[in-house]
Amino acid sequence: MAAVLEPEQIIVGHEVHHAPANQTFLQKYLLSTDHKQVGINYMTTALIFFVVGGILAELMRVNLATPGSKFIDPTTYNEFYTMHGTTMVFLFAVPFMVGGFTNFVMPLMIGAPDVAFPRLNMLSYVLFPPGGLLLMSSFLYGAPQAGWTSYPPVSLQGPVGQSLWSLAIIVLGISSTLSAINFLVTIVNMRTRGMTLTRLPLFVWSVLATSAMVLVATPALAGGVGVLFLARTFDVPFFNVSKGGQVVLWQHMFWFYSHPAVYIMILPGFGLISEIIAVFSRRPIFGYTAIAFSSAAIALISMLVWAHHMFTSGIQPALQLYFMLATMIIAVPTGIKIFSWLGTMYQGNLRLTTPMLFALGFICTFVIGGVTGIMLASVPVDYHEHATYFLVAHLHYVLFGGSVFTIFAGLYYWWPKITGRMMNERLGKWHFWLMFISANATFFPMHALGLLGMSRRIATYAPEYAGTNLFISIASFVLAASFLIFIYNAITSLRSGPKAPPNPWGARTLDWSTESPPAPHGNFYTQPYVTTHPYDFTAPAPYFGKPQPEVELTPLDERELRRKGFRRVT
Repeated sequence: MAAVLEPEQIIVGHEVHHAPANQTFLQKYLLSTDHKQVGINYMTTALIFFVVGGILAELMRVNLATPGSKFIDPTTYNEFYTMHGTTMVFLFAVPFMVGGFTNFVMPLMIGAPDVAFPRLNMLSYVLFPPGGLLLMSSFLYGAPQAGWTSYPPVSLQGPVGQSLWSLAIIVLGISSTLSAINFLVTIVNMRTRGMTLTRLPLFVWSVLATSAMVLVATPALAGGVGVLFLARTFDVPFFNVSKGGQVVLWQHMFWFYSHPAVYIMILPGFGLISEIIAVFSRRPIFGYTAIAFSSAAIALISMLVWAHHMFTSGIQPALQLYFMLATMIIAVPTGIKIFSWLGTMYQGNLRLTTPMLFALGFICTFVIGGVTGIMLASVPVDYHEHATYFLVAHLHYVLFGGSVFTIFAGLYYWWPKITGRMMNERLGKWHFWLMFISANATFFPMHALGLLGMSRRIATYAPEYAGTNLFISIASFVLAASFLIFIYNAITSLRSGPKAPPNPWGARTLDWSTESPPAPHGNFYTQPYVTTHPYDFTAPAPYFGKPQPEVELTPLDERELRRKGFRRVT
């Protein structure tokens, strides 16, 4: 006799996923084992830290608006730029991409009821806020002043906050490692029926590559940071030259993780952009296999190019030649993705929705960062520009253009699925244009400052750079203001936004085949069975959620929705 399942339950393999009874508020939300709630927790916490990191950046730009400003003293400035970089990388970009989007979307995309180890997933989040608070508590004892790279011997001489920095990075590294283990096992073992590797959505391919990078690279960072903590606490001489140590050893261990970390932040964004461009071009993704394999190629090559950050550190010329060529080669798989996206859009039925605009904005800004990256890969150019604002501009075009633009593209794209509400399209487009223009106005002039010789990581500068710096500071204030539009749009949507249908964009991946938002535990009311490619727009959109009543819009309703910026999907 066949077993009868309750609507909230679905059996996959031997495990039954369902909502536990009589949950407290703490168990239902902060300590939830449901991958969707864990993803929401990650995103919410990371956005809070994004605000903190942004405030630190704006305070620095106030000081840099005029030469010789005394708004903050040099020691405080060093603390702010150290904490700004650390916060944006370790508390915003990596957790949001790896812990936020991936947790919420990836199991849905492969038709799984949850991740492979739900309690381990919950633990990975539980470690995240304490790691962030431990880092922020360093302000109480003297924040670190050695930059987010924490190079010895400066990091060996700093206040107690530098030790707290080390402990916080170790805690955050454990958190991301637990997530990577979970995601790899989930993708390999829990794909639904018919979900072969050639039918995986490209976002899942990018998560697969990213998780492998995390597992390989993070132990190197943990080892380096652990040794740095021992060196500060117990005077272990690993980085003390007078006792036979080597400061360059730290740079190798740090950059062996931190260059792949650039792609840990960006590779899930690449996959996200592939999803958005396919949906809003209404065309199958051009070069699916090439994009999937290029993610694997980026993951592999990114582990082999770390020392291009160390051209000015005195490494051997033969090694400089190798790392220069390897760095240039990594542009090839990235270029494959960009040309595939352009090929997808070519002669497509483009819909310039807010997610699509952010995707196009990402391509524009990331290409600029990529071009300047090829320039800095050349050893003679790097010698000249390494310590200048040219590198600051390159870094922000890669990380802000590569992470922040993709994060907001994903937020606008998956917001209906996450919240069950639609956002206002008109406000979303205002947010995009203000953010795109002000971001370029903030970061592009930094290239000129660097070429003219303005040094980075300093609290003041020569008077001849005053006009450009004032312009950059004003643009950065406008950039900060652009995020207020998103905050207002998000709050308004949560309070009174139109209820989202299961598939407002007409996508074909399984994350859009449930109601919005999906069932709390289990995701699907019947187990999905995949028979087509995830970007086959000739096939009808699948649906495995709770049956939806047919709703006929009156002409008045339709006019109201159009007035708010929504369009009918056909």
